[in-house]
Amino acid sequence: MATKSFDADLVRSLAELLDQTNLTEIEYDTGSVRIRVARQGLPMAVHHALPAAAPAVVAAPVAQPAAADDGVGHPGAVTSPMVGVAYLSPEPGAAKFIDVGSTVSEGQTLMLIEAMKTFNPIRAPRGGKVTRILVTDNQPVEFGEPLVIIE
Repeated sequence: MATKSFDADLVRSLAELLDQTNLTEIEYDTGSVRIRVARQGLPMAVHHALPAAAPAVVAAPVAQPAAADDGVGHPGAVTSPMVGVAYLSPEPGAAKFIDVGSTVSEGQTLMLIEAMKTFNPIRAPRGGKVTRILVTDNQPVEFGEPLVIIE
């Protein structure tokens, strides 16, 4: 029963984060527990991964050893709040939101992530200089994946 109340508290926290950030979806995955909270369809969905599925979930991060060199754990990393496709400009052929060397202010749009046919702006959590852009235009991204480094 303790894990059920933990899961309920975690779902509530994720739902609050969803409201605070105006996102349409957020996913939390520890390997043994996977929780996805979305605004469209069912308001909240909780999925517990089967032990057999855990190695498949763990295999994806292991297949990306270069990710450690690409901003994982960097204090200036801006990470993806959802699974989706990253877009660096507001529409095809338009100028990018940011470039390496750009100075951004808190709240400025860095890129868009399309999830469930909704374009979600990814905003700078703080001001600073963009030192690295870790994704390319039209690239699929995972929850928690570093997108940009702001120093």
